[in-house]
Amino acid sequence: MACPFFKSNFAACSASAERASVMHSSVRSSYTLHCGRQAVLPPTYMWRSLFATGRSLTTSLRVPVASVDKRCFAMAQVHAATATRLKSLEDLQVTSSYTSELPGDPVTENRLRQVENAFWSAASPTATQTDPYLVAFSQEMAEELELDPADITRSLFAEVFTGNASIPGSSSQTYAMRYGGHQFGSWAGQLGDGRVVNLGEVEGRNGQKWELQLKGAGKTPYSRMADGRAVMRSSIREFIGSEAMFHLGVPTSRALSIAGTGANVVRDMFYNGDIKYEPGAVVCRMAHSWVRFGSFQLPAALEENDLVKQLADYVIKHHYSHLQGKPDPYLGLLQEVISRSVKLVAKWQAVGFTHGVLNTDNMSILGETIDYGPFGFIERFDPNFTPNTTDFAGRRYAFRNQPQVVQWNLMALATSLVTVGLIEKEAAEEALSLFSQHLNTQYTANMTAKLGLQKYDKDIAVELLTNMYEDKTDFTNTFRSLASVQPEDSSDDLPGPLQEAVGTELTPERQQAWKQWLGQYKAALKAEGQSHEQRKQMQDSANPCYIPRNHLLQKAIEQAEAGDFSEVNRLMQVLKKPYEQQEGCEAYTEPAPVEVRMGVECLSCSS
Repeated sequence: MACPFFKSNFAACSASAERASVMHSSVRSSYTLHCGRQAVLPPTYMWRSLFATGRSLTTSLRVPVASVDKRCFAMAQVHAATATRLKSLEDLQVTSSYTSELPGDPVTENRLRQVENAFWSAASPTATQTDPYLVAFSQEMAEELELDPADITRSLFAEVFTGNASIPGSSSQTYAMRYGGHQFGSWAGQLGDGRVVNLGEVEGRNGQKWELQLKGAGKTPYSRMADGRAVMRSSIREFIGSEAMFHLGVPTSRALSIAGTGANVVRDMFYNGDIKYEPGAVVCRMAHSWVRFGSFQLPAALEENDLVKQLADYVIKHHYSHLQGKPDPYLGLLQEVISRSVKLVAKWQAVGFTHGVLNTDNMSILGETIDYGPFGFIERFDPNFTPNTTDFAGRRYAFRNQPQVVQWNLMALATSLVTVGLIEKEAAEEALSLFSQHLNTQYTANMTAKLGLQKYDKDIAVELLTNMYEDKTDFTNTFRSLASVQPEDSSDDLPGPLQEAVGTELTPERQQAWKQWLGQYKAALKAEGQSHEQRKQMQDSANPCYIPRNHLLQKAIEQAEAGDFSEVNRLMQVLKKPYEQQEGCEAYTEPAPVEVRMGVECLSCSS
């Protein structure tokens, strides 16, 4: 059976406009009218077949069925008319507290240089002078900005979000952020947004501000020796990766859209002289703040002490306002960032996410996942897994090391605050000393839910992970299969889903090891007495079915590079419901081939 990405079940139409509702608030790709019929919207119908060039739902709604009951359609129009008015690009109000409240670079030329006493430099996107095109967009983020889907199909949308045109009516200063950081443990000095242009802030539907960035829009004063561009493969990975992480429940930046520039970009993917032309692309990234640990580190290292205080005050004002007026707000800021970062890395470990480039300049002051480069989800369980070929030698950023690296990065942030006198050294050390305790609490809570237990059992958890390591079982599928275990079952055979996840070609010794663990696990479950239904619900909400596996991303990338974007949208649809078993989507649970492929399961930083 085909996976029903674009299938909608039509409810019976009634005289009530409420019941004949158009799903105007969610504006889904399967956007349909409830008219007592069934229809399938193939990928090519997405948006263009549903919306005309008008700007409002009342004028642009189209239903892709042969005939529609006029009364039902009229009721839908009435219902749509009551919806919040959606915005066109011309309606977006762009502001920038970052440039208006923090000091900027007085030099306005877009040339490479060392910048002093500033947090940002003026930078404008560099137009490609080609015909950009939309690859995909996030319906949720379009909804968040209350953008009319009809507007997204306009050529102007692709032009704006590839940097070939400005947001109509916007006079906000576009800019690149200045920051530094430690890369692979070594101080790198000034880094900054080398291929990102910040468009400014746009208010979301709940009043929260979102900072919009174009990644791959051209050179900035911080581009160093790079061209400021991004390619289709890395852009698709960031677009899908960040949205998938959101649906997995992991704090993350978001993505509004990905668009092809129509221009080729030269890349040497593995720095081995194999230079190729690749299609260029731009991702519009969104976050409540793009301030990083490195944003504090650089001015502290250069003894720009006033700037560190200004940035701390800015972050507290806009993102930790409850700390304003407190006796020691800067210590409170550090404590909050530690707490959020602990929760973040514990969640990474729970879903098997490996960032790949955990430099201090890639860590958000809000405790969110940012900067999706050569990331990967662990498949065949190996704690030493890293998806980044640059990290193969030392494996500093391997899966098992992420908590330790996050702690190290927090120490670097704390050092900057202590250096400029915002926090006492002893107070910072005390705050950092609680990291391990908080991490243990978060990790064990996550693992307890994954095991379906009410109380953490270290022996069961460790033995399970040991068995998974010995047999290189798939991390996601093994944990998902645990809900199939029935403690009342007297057989020592592994239940079907668990046996499938573990593999059918185990040696007798390894099969016996799994049976022995299963007996211990069943005993623990039976002792707690939780019903199977309750336990399954807990486990299914903690153990996803679907993750953005690198080989699935590669399939979408290869098709997109050939001009077919259907797999990008199809994969996005599956990943929107990662914890729900979706009929016909078995292929999206398949692990990668046993043989690791360079450029698929393992990647470089070249993008």
